[in-house]
Amino acid sequence: MSLSMDRWKGKVAIVTGASAGIGAAIVEQLVEAGLIVVALARRKEKIDELAKTLENKNGKIFPIKADVSKEQDILDAFRWVKDNVGPVHILINSAGVNRNTNLRDGDTSMWKEIMDTNVLGLCIATREAIKDMRANNVDGHIVHLNSIAGHKVPHFPQVNVYPASKHAVTALTETLRQELNSIGSKIKITSISPGVVKTEFRKAAGLLENNPENAYENYPHLVATDVADAIMYVLSTPPHVQVHELMIKPIGESM
Repeated sequence: MSLSMDRWKGKVAIVTGASAGIGAAIVEQLVEAGLIVVALARRKEKIDELAKTLENKNGKIFPIKADVSKEQDILDAFRWVKDNVGPVHILINSAGVNRNTNLRDGDTSMWKEIMDTNVLGLCIATREAIKDMRANNVDGHIVHLNSIAGHKVPHFPQVNVYPASKHAVTALTETLRQELNSIGSKIKITSISPGVVKTEFRKAAGLLENNPENAYENYPHLVATDVADAIMYVLSTPPHVQVHELMIKPIGESM
């Protein structure tokens, strides 16, 4: 199997959750590969900072402020892409959240934020990308950033509805594959499921401060570029090859 990113050069990729961690890492690699990357995140100032470091690379980056838990933000972002940069060829659904709560007496608003971002936001962005791809006869590629928690429930405190949200991503990936097959579409769909990754994700969720025993240093872990490398691998496969699920764990991980 010959791997190449050449067919994506000059094409448009949308990356959600692009301000930090895995999202920022894949934005950097896509721009270096010569793509036009529309980077979506709530913290636009962080993407602006990233854009400054990518000014002399092969591709381009367009930072856009968008909260994927809000449908209108997603619709506005896709409308901007259509009006300003052209047809979508790749969508990386990297945005995801967890919150420091539980199921026993948890905070409903936190549960809702997790599900709105990790499940509904992913579905809405995917729907809009497929509509655009089909309208422009693009055989594109959609990548869902899933998790080991989308296949089994990790034994960590405060996981609450997060594993349920990621199990939903596993089901959504297969459901979409079947839907695309049923209409004869050549659009690809891939789920990427990493184990523990050292990013600011758990800090943002308020988990490290409240559970210091779960600090990254006490567990084998990946880094953001490991996962970005995996995404670049699946994008590099020939048009007839679909990597449906890619699971990545650090050596020694017990989950």
